[in-house]
Amino acid sequence: MNNQSSCACGGAPKLIFACSGASDVGAITDQAARKLTREGVGKMYCTAGIGGRVSGILATTQSAACILALDGCPLNCARKTLEQAGFQSFEHVQLADLGMGKGQTPPAPEAIARVALAVAEKLKEKERGKGNDV
Repeated sequence: MNNQSSCACGGAPKLIFACSGASDVGAITDQAARKLTREGVGKMYCTAGIGGRVSGILATTQSAACILALDGCPLNCARKTLEQAGFQSFEHVQLADLGMGKGQTPPAPEAIARVALAVAEKLKEKERGKGNDV
């Protein structure tokens, strides 16, 4: 109930749904989403809650100003989870499109910062009405 009140009073959030998979690129997406949350760019939100159809998480997501799926590998689990829950209008960043390969990209601070920058730029483009997949 407090989330809904704060969303109504403070404007709708920009939600980031990261693949937090068991690979190096999953670790990068997870850490990049956490970094973006700390920096106030958006708010990391629960991808598992979307998959589990948790009503409060679905309701908050439906009211979001912007939704972004952040996937580590070409399986696109975060994107597919949102789609399976009925979300069709969202931005998507895929680490393979940024030249990062599964099993080939250690979750070093430089990689995390690079992804966070790409996501921040994507969200800024969305605000200007130019959002496209990366």
